[in-house]
Amino acid sequence: MTTSTITTRWRTVDIVVASVIAVAFGVIFWAWNVVWSATEGAFAFFPPAQAVIYGIWLVPGVLGGLVIRKPGAALYCEFVAAVVSVLLGSQWGTLAILQGLTQGVAAEAAFAAVRYRSFRLPVAVGSGLLAGLAAAVFDQIRYYSEFDVASFRVPIFLITVLSSAVVAGAGGWALTRSLAQTGVLDRFPAGRERTAV
Repeated sequence: MTTSTITTRWRTVDIVVASVIAVAFGVIFWAWNVVWSATEGAFAFFPPAQAVIYGIWLVPGVLGGLVIRKPGAALYCEFVAAVVSVLLGSQWGTLAILQGLTQGVAAEAAFAAVRYRSFRLPVAVGSGLLAGLAAAVFDQIRYYSEFDVASFRVPIFLITVLSSAVVAGAGGWALTRSLAQTGVLDRFPAGRERTAV
């Protein structure tokens, strides 16, 4: 969608829905942390391949930006989801809050780059991709600095970014469209443009 006027003031419904998205994904993050640990063995043949499931952690930023369509929505949803996952018990501890903030800023950047005027698939994919870049850089510095560059660091970086673009970006866009079809987003522009690409 392209709009000529952008309303930056958050309504009560914006705050409520953004918070619901964030808290719901905070719970999903907590469960996904368990899935991540449980699937390590399945990727023993090539450990960087586990990053194909990474994008789930970046969905709330993209989804929040697509649904709320106000400055700060992507950042808010990603950051609050990270905080909730830490409160529920994250194996990465409070560092996950900093990572959520970093990823949220990056997801927000794609919407800011188009001045919150377009919420089409390319912008959603860009949001997921930027969030994935931020996540991949963070992980390289914090977790992977001791690993071999060619056999581990480069592949996991690229797979993380690709997963984020596809799962969080395109997946967040598809989820927004699916939610719009149910009518639950009718109080938002995303719910009133059910056929827009």
